[in-house]
Formats: sequence, C-alpha cells, structure tokens
Amino acid sequence: MKIAFVGGGNMAAALIAGLAGKLTPGANIHVVDPNPASLEALQRQYGVTVAASVADGAAVAEAEVLVLAVKPQVMHEVTQQLLPRLQAAQAAGRAPLVLSIAAGIRAADLARWLGGYQAIVRTMPNTPALIGMGVTGMVASAGVTAAQREAADQILRAVGATVWLDDESKIDAVTAVSGSGPAYVFYFIEAMQQAAEELGLTAEQGRQLAMATFTGAAQLALQSPDPVPLLREKVTSKGGTTYAALTSMEASGVKAAIIAAVKAAAARGKELGEQLGAAA
Repeated sequence: MKIAFVGGGNMAAALIAGLAGKLTPGANIHVVDPNPASLEALQRQYGVTVAASVADGAAVAEAEVLVLAVKPQVMHEVTQQLLPRLQAAQAAGRAPLVLSIAAGIRAADLARWLGGYQAIVRTMPNTPALIGMGVTGMVASAGVTAAQREAADQILRAVGATVWLDDESKIDAVTAVSGSGPAYVFYFIEAMQQAAEELGLTAEQGRQLAMATFTGAAQLALQSPDPVPLLREKVTSKGGTTYAALTSMEASGVKAAIIAAVKAAAARGKELGEQLGAAA
C-alpha cells in the first residue's frame, strides 16, 4: 500500500510509527511537511520519502491513500494544492482514498474543495494514539469502496481501536467523548494528585497512586464481565469511605457537570465544523 501523508506532526508520526515496516514498507510512505526537521526525523527513523510541498515529486499523485494530517485552519489551502494531483490520478483511472484526521472538517466540505470527490473517510483519533493506545471514530462517504474502508481501518488500527459510525453527525459526539476525553482524565488525575498533597502525601506519592489507580481501574473495566455501574457498586460499601466520596460528588453535581461538559464539547465541535466549512 502506497500512502502519502500531507502533514508530518505528532499524529502523523504516530501513524507512521505503527505502519512503517508493518502494514507497508517505509519506502512506500511519503510525507509532505514544510518543517525540514520533522521530515529529517521521519526519514531517518522510518525510511519514508519526504517533500516540502505537495507539488514536489510524483509520490502524492501515485498514492493509494492520501492522509490529510494538517491543522483545520489550513485544510482548504492544502486541498487546493492537492486538487490537480487528485484530478490527474482520476484521469489515469485511479481513485485514491482521502483519509482525513483533521478535527472539525466535514467530509462534505472536503468533497466540495476537492471538486466533488467522494472517496473520503473522515476520522477523529485521540492523543493516546501517540503510544499505540488510541481510539478513532470513523465514517465513510458514499464513494468509498469496501477495500478502501478496510485500508482506512488498517491504518487507524495501527495506533489503537476503531469505531465506525453510520452518520457523520455523530463525529461531534466522538470528538466530545474520546477526542477531548483524555483532557478530562488528566483533569481528574490533577485533582486526585492535589487532594493527595493536601492530605499530607508527597507530590510523587500522589502521582504514583493516581496514575496506578486510573490505569488499573480502566483495565479492570475492560477485562471484567461486569458493567461499569456494578464495578462501582462493588467498591462502594454503604457508610464507608468510598460511599462518603461518591455522596459528596453527587451532592456537588459532579456527574451532571461532566455530562454537561461533554455535551458542550459536542456543540462546539458542530459549531467549528460549520465555521471552518463556511470560511472557504
């Protein structure tokens, strides 16, 4: 599989680390990025070919998959650079898959900017992909073939799990839950660490306890046949310490606040998609 990455930032680098020498040889991966230091590092580490712009070389036009890994604000400019390459590929009887990992950019806007192109898969990965433990929400446009859908799934599974959606509007929910979700977890860890220090533990002790607790609890939830509410109940003896903590959280409206926050993130995701699409 020949894959071209337009953008060589952290998420692209994580994907390349999971792909090079596994799904495809590094020489079959081409990376376009204006940052020479990023290109040099990727080329040295994974054996990829590189270029400073889309116009340099034929590797972009020859790719079977084009991974758009640029900032949302420059996506329109990038698609205009890609358009003639994509049109040339179509004229040669090829229809490469366009795989977007850019937050907020709707497939309909990508299609419009690319002259009505429909072989597009829009995705929403999250930052644990950087250590191969991410989860990505994915949705395919009507022009995506079964083989292209499988290729997209293989690429994103290189950095974690994949969840396919039947409606692109649900991507905003994915963004709110898992895309932004690591920040919620880090926020809770911060609070636990601060509480540990205020209770007399050292900063390092608080860090170790909070980190191990989150890691262990998440793994227990993954591996246990019990649903999460039951696991919570098993830790909570009426009148005990956990009961006191959860009662305090309920009184403070913690669960309701978290749900409201996730919904706010989803609403903002939808709003950003509309703004970015209307800007070009």
